[in-house]
Amino acid sequence: MNKVRVIISAGGTGGHIYPALAIINKIKEHEPNSEFLYIGTHDRMEKDIVPKRGIPFESIEIYGFNRQHLLRNFKVAYHLYKSRKKCRKLIKSFNPDIVIGVGGYVTVPVISMAHKLGYRTFIHEQNSIPGASNIYLSKIVDKIGISMKSSIDKFPKDKVVFTGNPCSEDAIKKEPMDKTKLGLTPNKKLVLIVMGSLGASTINNLMVETLPKVSKESYEVVFVTGKQDYEEISKNSFPSNVKVVPYIDGMTGLMKNTDLMVTRAGASTLSEIIALRVPSILIPSPYVPNNHQYMNALDLVNVKAAQMIEEKDLSSTTLINKINEILYDHNQLKEMRDNLVSLGVNDSGELIYNSLQDLIERK
Repeated sequence: MNKVRVIISAGGTGGHIYPALAIINKIKEHEPNSEFLYIGTHDRMEKDIVPKRGIPFESIEIYGFNRQHLLRNFKVAYHLYKSRKKCRKLIKSFNPDIVIGVGGYVTVPVISMAHKLGYRTFIHEQNSIPGASNIYLSKIVDKIGISMKSSIDKFPKDKVVFTGNPCSEDAIKKEPMDKTKLGLTPNKKLVLIVMGSLGASTINNLMVETLPKVSKESYEVVFVTGKQDYEEISKNSFPSNVKVVPYIDGMTGLMKNTDLMVTRAGASTLSEIIALRVPSILIPSPYVPNNHQYMNALDLVNVKAAQMIEEKDLSSTTLINKINEILYDHNQLKEMRDNLVSLGVNDSGELIYNSLQDLIERK
């Protein structure tokens, strides 16, 4: 590709937005003068995250279909109609070489209108169980990138490329974080606990009960609460080998010095775990569509690359026992790291870039 014009759309959660940004970074790496337009929702995370990175941003007002309150879908249909009209105007004005969707219902009017106008289209699926938007769009797009091999049967096989998740390539490039910056001991094993926002309060409350029990253990723990809960949780007393923080900038840098991670099973997090070969205990969020985090976790558990505790089975005792069982067993840690290798795609961004290049050259 020479200089290219790219429209990219993704929205709602970091699991969609950060892979989209990783794709933008990869294209810029090859073609620094390329031009981008990001189309996102008017009221979700991307409206704040994307403009801060100097990427031109346009928003559309659109909502997901509501299965519980069917009457509300009249409003959804109305905004879908309006958003298609706006997308038509934006796409024709920008005249892209390619249009990319990276998940979330915002991609439906963007990709479907681009297809109708005759532009090349590419979508990327991060999860083992595809989202409804990508299932719908898979029928009309030119090519589909998938992060997990288990989702290959969910799409038309002649369109699918196993690319992995582009966040993994960004993780590999990150410099390791010096543990002493967090007041940690360099030669002690580290457990990193981070749950994200979905259902975090349930887990955070459990950690307040659990973490005092590791006071006599030889390892250290970093517990990332999330900014929303930090003030309340930090009022509690924790042992000296436990560090409680609201957020870590450059989390993948710390993951490179982590011996065991306790986390949800979001697609981007798993891509980083796989890329950096971090043994993990996965606690899938039960609050997501189609229970897709559970299915994501199974991809690792089935090849003994991680262990899983479902939230319904989670207790202070089960978690401490599982952490100690893994962390004090050198062979189990090594087995997890070795098995993660088979799942990794270290050049995901490059594979996606090559797929986009192929589509553009077919114009």
